[in-house]
Amino acid sequence: MLATRRYGPLFVVQFLGAMNDNLLKFALLFLANFTLYRADPTRAATLATISAGLFILPYFLFSGLAGQMADAWNKAWLIRAVKAAEIAIMALALVGFWFESVPVLLACLFLMGVHSTVFGPVKYSILPQHLHRHELMGGTGLVEAGTFVAILTGQLLGGIIPPWEAGIVAFGVAVLGFLAALAVPAAPSAAPGMRIDPNPFRSTWAVLRAAHGGRGVWLAIVGISWFFSVGAVVLSEFAPLVAGTLDARAEVVTLFLAVFSLSVAAGSLLVNRLLRGEVSARYVPLAAIGLALFLIDLWITSTRFVVVTPGADIAAFLATPGSWHMLADLAGIAISGGVFVVPLYAILQTGSPAEKRSQVIAANNVINAIVTVAMVAVVTAMLAGGSSVAGIFGALGFATLSIAVMSCWLLPGAGFRRVVLHLPGRRRQ
Repeated sequence: MLATRRYGPLFVVQFLGAMNDNLLKFALLFLANFTLYRADPTRAATLATISAGLFILPYFLFSGLAGQMADAWNKAWLIRAVKAAEIAIMALALVGFWFESVPVLLACLFLMGVHSTVFGPVKYSILPQHLHRHELMGGTGLVEAGTFVAILTGQLLGGIIPPWEAGIVAFGVAVLGFLAALAVPAAPSAAPGMRIDPNPFRSTWAVLRAAHGGRGVWLAIVGISWFFSVGAVVLSEFAPLVAGTLDARAEVVTLFLAVFSLSVAAGSLLVNRLLRGEVSARYVPLAAIGLALFLIDLWITSTRFVVVTPGADIAAFLATPGSWHMLADLAGIAISGGVFVVPLYAILQTGSPAEKRSQVIAANNVINAIVTVAMVAVVTAMLAGGSSVAGIFGALGFATLSIAVMSCWLLPGAGFRRVVLHLPGRRRQ
C-alpha cells in the first residue's frame, strides 16, 4: 500500500506532520530548559505545562468544526489547505527561534494544535474512500505505527539539534508535507449539503451526538480514549521514574521512549497479521488484559529495583538486575496497546455512516482529550498525596484490568458483539 498513490502520499503527510508537532514542542522545551530559563527550573517546568495545555486546547475548541468541515468538503483539498497552513506556522516559528521569543513559539504551538485538530478526523475518515475493506486494518495499523515512530523522531531531533536549526528543519519538513499532500487523490464529500456550524460549542455537541448514535462505535471511542490517557500518563512518568526511582541519566528516558514508541508500532502492525485484514475487535479484550498485566508487573519490578550505579548511563542501567525485565514490561505494555487500539480505530471508520464519519472521529478526539486531562488530574492528585511513580503504574494496571474483565463480560452480549462483529445487527453464525 505504501507504494500506491491512494495511500502512500497520505502516510507521508501524516508522518511528517506528527514529527513536526513534536520537533517544535521539544525544541521549544530545550530552548527554555537549557538556554532561556537554565537558572530557573520552576519557570521552565511551568512553560512545559503551558505548552501541553496550549497544544491540547484546540481539540476542545475546534474538533467539532474540524469534523464537520471534513465531512462537508473534499478531504484531499482540506489536507492541502492544512499543510499550506503548516508552512506558514513553521515560518513564524523560525522567526520565534531566531529571536528566542517564547510568546511567538507558544502561539505557533497552539496553531500546530489547531493544525492537528483539523487533520485528525481527515487522516482516518479518508481511508475507507481510498482503501478496500480488507486493506483498512493494514492501513490503519500503518498510520498508528508511523505516528509513534514520527513522534519519537521529532522528540529525538528536538533534543539533538539546536533550536534555530530545529526551526529550519521544521520549515523544510512542512514544505515536504505540502508537496506530498498535492499527490493525495480526491476524496469527495459524502455530505456536500451539510451546514457547518462555526459555533465551537454547538459543533462539538453535534459531533458528540453523531458519535452516540451507535453503541458499538461509542464503546470503541471509550476504549481508544482509555488507551491514549494511559499512554499519556505512562510517557509523562518516564522522566520522574528514571531520575527518582532508578537514579539514572536522561539518556535512559530516551531509551524508554524508543522502546515504547517502536513497540506500539510493532503491535499496530502485528494485529493486522493476526486478523488477516478483517475488521474485528476479537483480540481487544486479550490485549487489554495484556496491557493491564504488564502495567502491574512494571509496578512490581520498579518497586523491587535496587540502584547499583547512581547516575547510571544506558550501559550501566542495562547491567543492573531488573533493567531488562523493566524494558520487557514497557515493550509488553506498548505492543498490547497497539493490538488494542488499531481494531477500534478501524471500527470507527467502518462502523460510522459515511456522511458522518469525520464527525464521529472528531468526537473521538474530544473524548480522548477529556479523558486524558481527567486522568492526568487524578494522577497529579495521587502524586501530591504521596503515591510513588511505581504506584501509579500499579493503579493504572488494576484499573485497566477491571476494564478488560468488563469487556470480556460484555463480549457475549448484543451490544459489545456489535463491536466484535463490526456490523450493527449482524449475528454470529
